[in-house]
Amino acid sequence: MVATSTLKTKSSECISELVERRYDQVCIEKELDFWDHCLAEPQRNADVTEDRTCQQLAKMFENCLSRAKKTTLHCSSVLVPENLTRRIAREVLRLASCEPCGLRGCVLFVHLELDKGCKQLERIVYDASVVPTFELTLVFKQDGNAWPSLRDFLFMGTCFAPTFRHVLKLSPGFRLVKKKLYSSSAGTVVEEC
Repeated sequence: MVATSTLKTKSSECISELVERRYDQVCIEKELDFWDHCLAEPQRNADVTEDRTCQQLAKMFENCLSRAKKTTLHCSSVLVPENLTRRIAREVLRLASCEPCGLRGCVLFVHLELDKGCKQLERIVYDASVVPTFELTLVFKQDGNAWPSLRDFLFMGTCFAPTFRHVLKLSPGFRLVKKKLYSSSAGTVVEEC
């Protein structure tokens, strides 16, 4: 569906046609109202797009952690503080906003800071069709205050390898390192959050 300024005047025939195709009339009217509101407030449309991108990025980070728990971290679950991935996504968008290609020119390296150093979890290229203009290194931090559960002690040394960690809890803090590529003012920006 294309949102145009004339869509409301044709709404009765559009709605009746869509209802015949078994679309819910209330849902259709809400969707049309939403797009009319976006057309009336262009800034709102930009906010919606940015919010969707933020949600997509947060989901990418969650999926990365989910894959890493099985392959790299060797644990049964990763506990992520509420809104952590969303906060990281907002920071990534902020750092990408001043780049020539924006987020599309980003290569993101995801790491986890452990007691023994950092472990790389994944390399994410947001848009493979664009030549990267900057790199971001995201470092999740392990929650050092987390006590191991009794279940972890019972599992250790019985049927799992000693490196097996039943639950990994992440700290609400993280580090983002930005490195500009192909720039005369190439520099590194480190942000602790």
